[in-house]
Amino acid sequence: MSHSPASTENSVPILKVRELKVHFPVKRGLVFQRTVGVVKAVDGVDIEINHGETLGLVGESGSGKTTLGRAILRLNDTAGGSISYSGQNVLALRGQEMRRLGKNIGMVFQDPYGSLNPRMTVGNIVAEPMLVHKIFDNKLEIRNRVMELFDTVGLNRSMASRYPHEFSGGQRQRVGIARALASGPNILICDEPVSALDVSIQAQIISLFDRLKLEQQLTYLFIAHDLSVVRHVSDVVAVMYLGKIVEQGNADDIYRSPQHPYTQALLSAVPIPDPAVERKRSRTVLKGDIPSPLNPPSGCVFSPRCPIAEDRCFVETPISRTLSDGRRAACHKI
Repeated sequence: MSHSPASTENSVPILKVRELKVHFPVKRGLVFQRTVGVVKAVDGVDIEINHGETLGLVGESGSGKTTLGRAILRLNDTAGGSISYSGQNVLALRGQEMRRLGKNIGMVFQDPYGSLNPRMTVGNIVAEPMLVHKIFDNKLEIRNRVMELFDTVGLNRSMASRYPHEFSGGQRQRVGIARALASGPNILICDEPVSALDVSIQAQIISLFDRLKLEQQLTYLFIAHDLSVVRHVSDVVAVMYLGKIVEQGNADDIYRSPQHPYTQALLSAVPIPDPAVERKRSRTVLKGDIPSPLNPPSGCVFSPRCPIAEDRCFVETPISRTLSDGRRAACHKI
């Protein structure tokens, strides 16, 4: 179930991405390397998120979701397009301004095992962003803030002196969330934050994200491959396939009546708890795997796997259009 945005305080979206491209050159040769191709990991993406909203970004592995999230934080170089944060041109930021962006936009990583430094206590891990951004003047203030963050994410204060290997997966992800909150951001980019956790722990972490959003008036870019996870947290959903957004709109509309055949296929793979309904419903089964971004299909990138593709789909790239309910979709058949 989606939630209403916590705030509409500003008519300018807090985050706006236009025609963004992230390309990675593919090189061959041990000594004399030459470029033999380009991987278009993100290829002309448009998204925007208003204050207090959660945008759920979904798609199969290899669709470019994580690359997009990293590009927003300037962790990946861009090949074109624009990113604006509260009206600022992110791609033009340098030095102190760039550091300020890192303070205002936090990131929660997918792997709670690999994203924490095993040689640091979790208390020091949470404190590190405060030191980097010089948020407090003395160690006592930092320590008090660390303790407050432990309370916020549901960890016992006595755990601050322990090391990451002493924690369960769910506890480590709570540490990761506390670290992301340490600099006082107003946007969190959550990159598959529950995919490595057991289902029961996933529910607890999602509930924590929900609570933090309300208590701290956060805005989320929530990246996931599981639409059932995204459904519980998102106001807006964007569906990504092979570097492109194929459908984007209000979460309730997307789940109630998906328009793009790829969105329909993803939703049909989500199990329904009622066995009687589950047995009777029709499924859209996709053919094959997602193609290599090194050699994407011509025309519509989804055409080789699309159950309703026609001749023009294989040669003509569909333009994203606004539909009657306000959502956008890129499909010749819509």
